Amino acid sequence: MFPGVSAESLSRIIPPGRVPAQVPAQVPAPAPDQVPGPGAGGSPEQLPSPIGPGPSFARGLWRIAAADVSSGNRVQLLRDGAATFAAMLELIDGARESVSLEGYIFRGDEVGERFAAALSAAAARGVVVRLLVDWVGRMGTPRSFFDRIRGAGADVRIFNPPSLTSRWLGLVPRDHRKLLVVDVAAGVTGGIGIGNEWRTGVLKRRRSPWRDTAVRIAGPAAHDMARAFDHMWQRALGKERRGTHRYVMRKSRGAHLDPSTDAPALVGIVEGEPGRFRVARALQMQAVSAERSIWIASAYFAPSFSEVEALNGAARDGVDVRILVPSRYDHPWIRLLTRQFYRRLLMNGVRIWEWKGEMMHAKTAVTDGRWIRVGSTDFNPLGIAINFELDAVIEDRVVGAEAEAMFEADLKQSREIQPSAFRLVSDT
Repeated sequence: MFPGVSAESLSRIIPPGRVPAQVPAQVPAPAPDQVPGPGAGGSPEQLPSPIGPGPSFARGLWRIAAADVSSGNRVQLLRDGAATFAAMLELIDGARESVSLEGYIFRGDEVGERFAAALSAAAARGVVVRLLVDWVGRMGTPRSFFDRIRGAGADVRIFNPPSLTSRWLGLVPRDHRKLLVVDVAAGVTGGIGIGNEWRTGVLKRRRSPWRDTAVRIAGPAAHDMARAFDHMWQRALGKERRGTHRYVMRKSRGAHLDPSTDAPALVGIVEGEPGRFRVARALQMQAVSAERSIWIASAYFAPSFSEVEALNGAARDGVDVRILVPSRYDHPWIRLLTRQFYRRLLMNGVRIWEWKGEMMHAKTAVTDGRWIRVGSTDFNPLGIAINFELDAVIEDRVVGAEAEAMFEADLKQSREIQPSAFRLVSDT
């Protein structure tokens, strides 16, 4: 079926247990008189060498998402705003050299004031403090709020304000990333903004904190997080690389890492950029690799046809595919948009839950209890293709088990959508 390919090589392409029965255990080598000589297109010395066991996670992230991978990182999942704010403020209060904070939503409420005080105190003790906030995300927060932080010695920039001279008049793209890096040693990223939504919620009745997830990472990946912040900082300063040289990719860093030999956790920092579709390709890579499960939480779920097809294909192939979305939205019309995708997913065996609390704002995924994604990217056109986003993709079975336990706890506070509600007819 695959001439010249051994079963060992096939096992690296086709997951174990799924090698077609008609593929022999070993394809016989050609007889000596069948090996082409110099006059017949080559010599034995020119035959390709066997493919070795590749570090697929690190190499895959580099090739599909231009993401460097590092090993030996210490990773801690953070559930909801209280734990995330505590971890972030602890890092800022302990900073000695630098604090780089980037966010979309930055309110002037109680949570915002706590961060303003921490950033100002860090700047006052000589720490280099940089704050980057999106122009749309900071709407509702007075300019004087940021002026106070700037007056304390921090460098504050607003990303992509409206302008007649800007591309798309400054309306898009937005900086939707949430990132803190301290001393280029540790950082936090995820879906959590700076505001009371994540502390107490905002509803007048049945109020509850928004459900969200972040991750604290200490180790070599903090250098990648710092580089990611610097990229956006340069864009905010109007110093983004121009000219044809920007199309030349640099050499990879960490693509050789192998989880079987290198210290966990392996972490790749994926920078979503307009038109790059990096997280969408990462999802498809996980759909190809998944043997057991793909569990996704997405606050604003409006996937492309290719993403739906990848999830449906995995489900029809026996993978446990689950999706968690909100039942209440801060933008109510999104519920109508999201539910348009239920039928085509449910009829292929994908299971869907709706969070019963105020708002489920997480953007996470866990595959086979091994690969974890935590970040700012939602599966919709804005997140995948238009805005600037940031996600940490992690390979670590211990963290994966924690992520699965967190997801299962969320399902207990959610309602499963029953296929019968959509009168599905499945072609089995």
